[in-house]
Amino acid sequence: MQQSPSLAGLYVPLITPFTDAGDLAVGALEDLAHAVIDDGAAGLVALGTTAEAPTLSAAERRTVLDTCARVCRSRGVALIAGTGSNDTVSTVAALRDLAAWPEVTAALTVVPYYTRPSQDGIVAHFTRAAAESPVPVIVYNVPYRTGVSLGWQTLHRLAAVPGIAGAKHTVGGIDHDTVMLMAALPEGFAVLAGDDMFAAPLLALGAVGGILASAHVATSSFAKLIAAWRAGAAAEGRELGNRLTSLSAALFAEPNPAVIKGVLHAQGRIPSPQVRLPLLPAGPESVRTALDQARMADKLASSHAARTRPPATAGVAENAAPEGAV
Repeated sequence: MQQSPSLAGLYVPLITPFTDAGDLAVGALEDLAHAVIDDGAAGLVALGTTAEAPTLSAAERRTVLDTCARVCRSRGVALIAGTGSNDTVSTVAALRDLAAWPEVTAALTVVPYYTRPSQDGIVAHFTRAAAESPVPVIVYNVPYRTGVSLGWQTLHRLAAVPGIAGAKHTVGGIDHDTVMLMAALPEGFAVLAGDDMFAAPLLALGAVGGILASAHVATSSFAKLIAAWRAGAAAEGRELGNRLTSLSAALFAEPNPAVIKGVLHAQGRIPSPQVRLPLLPAGPESVRTALDQARMADKLASSHAARTRPPATAGVAENAAPEGAV
């Protein structure tokens, strides 16, 4: 078992860009990976929900991992790989396969969906998975997709399992279990915000970072949001969170990642807005609204940077007191 990595910071769960013909656009994927790292991402997530991973062939999934691994290796950043299913044996096999990519630092492993196991069954599932995994496991807690919620007591039990590094907490709000989890967070158990709309309040409660699809757009602002709360800069964290809320709402106006792809295509960053069935491309109005919010976020970010930028050297020199004066 590898040592648990530091999970602090922003992780961008990359989309899988397609051509107009529906093929994998590898060059665009690589460019996106470099761009979000340039703008402050601490690492990448490959083959997550936002990547439309269930619609990819085995060969395409390997290509996505190869591409993200190459970028992360060259840039010296972390790579988290999405994996897992509602079957423990298949989940263990998928985790073992990650050994082929030494750049992978952790596995984002979903709570078993559809079968709706008991809390004890979920703990047993992840205990087996973590014991067999070549990398630390991040529990992906997303009840509105899986059909089963993890209580805070269960999350505390999972935190004690060797090989489990933390959780991507994506429960659609800040509920009772979230507050109880964060009120007595087990040492060494990293909580990552997974709901873009609720990232700021979860960071305020002590999350160490986020896996945020909205960070394809305004990446630097989302990185600063996490850094502000990590540094205890509450006023800055509130300001950043408030102005990013409308952007996230617009980007999730239709099933993820349709609007994000529409925006990236409109910005010339991917060759096509195509998603794979059963998803459909986002409607033009949703894309226009999200583009407007992205432009607004950029303007506000520029304004914030101007307010917080230290005085220019030239300006200081012009009005400087004589050397040695106070």
